[in-house]
Amino acid sequence: MRVAVTGAGGFVGRAVVAALAAADHTVAPVTRARADLARPAEVAAALADVDAVCHLAAVVRVRDSRTDPLGTWRTNVGGTLAVLDALRPGARVVLASTAALAGDRPPAHPYGASKLAAEVALRDVAGTGAVGAVSLRFANVAGPGDDDRSRLLPAVLAAAAGGEEFVVNGDGSAVRDLVHVADAADAVVAALAVAAPGSYRAVPIGSGRPVSVLDVLDAVARATGRPVPVRHREAAPEAPAVTVDPVQARDELGWTARRSTLDRIVRDALS
Repeated sequence: MRVAVTGAGGFVGRAVVAALAAADHTVAPVTRARADLARPAEVAAALADVDAVCHLAAVVRVRDSRTDPLGTWRTNVGGTLAVLDALRPGARVVLASTAALAGDRPPAHPYGASKLAAEVALRDVAGTGAVGAVSLRFANVAGPGDDDRSRLLPAVLAAAAGGEEFVVNGDGSAVRDLVHVADAADAVVAALAVAAPGSYRAVPIGSGRPVSVLDVLDAVARATGRPVPVRHREAAPEAPAVTVDPVQARDELGWTARRSTLDRIVRDALS
């Protein structure tokens, strides 16, 4: 298949491009320089001759979504509509969504709400038979190639490298589910294979191995051979635990998180 990847220059996008090429797909990387999601004509030109699209481009920071909810909706919902409008009948779509929607819990922030709206649009278009679609509700993707210090692991690694204090919100017991970026990319390739025209499904993607902030600090200390200095501050208004059950992904996609142990993720991120 000829597969376009929006957000191809990003952390997850680069891994997805590599995984698709390894699976013998012809990859058409789409970056903002080639097609801005806010310009539907550019999106249509970029997707004119593809059989499928892995739609990864989005506003992904929760804090950014709270300060600019309209911009988040324009990109995450408007961009998804532009992608859907550009595709020819029978195309396949894999949407990168968020585990914040797993269990059909109400979105707690504009980012989650915008992803839910994008999922609904995808479901409705698939319901007409025009496309086949899968929404992948990703947990916290981590591993090599991530330099975004707004995310947990890169921030801890940067603190460790600089001998600086890492600021922990609360007592560090907040639990997350980390999935290796290479496993996340494999999930996208697996989803593409099952996105038959007229079908839609939303599948949580995670390791099923919940880890706390303190667990991450300990893993980085093990990998580097030195403890990470820590300073605690008042707990942030965030969910105490976000975890993912990987059973649906195993049963429907044939996918498992083969690389997503905490020590493996940290080791690969350091390499």
